Amino acid sequence: MWDKVDIKDVIIMGLKVPGIRIDREQFLRKEFQTKCTQEVIDRAVESTPLRAGISQQLVDEIADEVIKYGRACVSGISTALGMPGGVAMAATIPADIAQYYGYLLRATQKLMYLYGFPQIDVEEKGQTFDSETMNLMIVCMGVMYGVAGASNALRSVAKALGTGVEKQLLRRALTKGTIYPIVKSVSKWFGIKMTKEVFAGFFKKTIPVVGGVLGGGITFITFKPCCDKLKASLQKTILSDPNYLGDESDLTFAEYTELSDETLCSPATMV
Repeated sequence: MWDKVDIKDVIIMGLKVPGIRIDREQFLRKEFQTKCTQEVIDRAVESTPLRAGISQQLVDEIADEVIKYGRACVSGISTALGMPGGVAMAATIPADIAQYYGYLLRATQKLMYLYGFPQIDVEEKGQTFDSETMNLMIVCMGVMYGVAGASNALRSVAKALGTGVEKQLLRRALTKGTIYPIVKSVSKWFGIKMTKEVFAGFFKKTIPVVGGVLGGGITFITFKPCCDKLKASLQKTILSDPNYLGDESDLTFAEYTELSDETLCSPATMV
């Protein structure tokens, strides 16, 4: 039943597609190896590309190439391409859709690394993924699809990372506290809109009955605009721009600590 598809299922299936998980250091070194000195690359790995002195123009150009490459990859998606048995074990998620979102997640990781985010833990713990990672990916998906509040949440995560908020506090904000209501809102949006309208409607019409190959047109309709939205959001954070002054909607350090049960259960924070 399409109405039971959950964004977490889509992300889990997508991250299980071979080649989707990206190692930050390997990626950055490969992208800048012919464009920067070894010293600059080392600084980029240790901090961020822009703080290492790499120009905004070069970072943006590489980001555009990441998006272009991902778009080319999804044009040839097939249910038989690189899918080990059982990857799309959720009967509600066809293999080609899992792969499509896998490539979105692949581009997401690369864009986040280019614009200053640290290594994202996308390794499985048994049969699950870390809740913090899952919720961060949900926020990014929300940014890609223009869900209200998602960009503010992503900037707030970047601010926490850039200003030294303790990892445990950030984790709590993502999984229980101030950012979590946005995660729930994005998940709800996908559950209602994406599942019923896009999966059951647009995708169903796009995928041929025989062969299960996504129509190439879907690449240009959805993939690039989604990635462009994420890129634009990532360009405006304290991690990507050393001169970023913040936004009034960004969370303050104090707000990361306001995670009492009373706060989490109040009507103002429930979605």
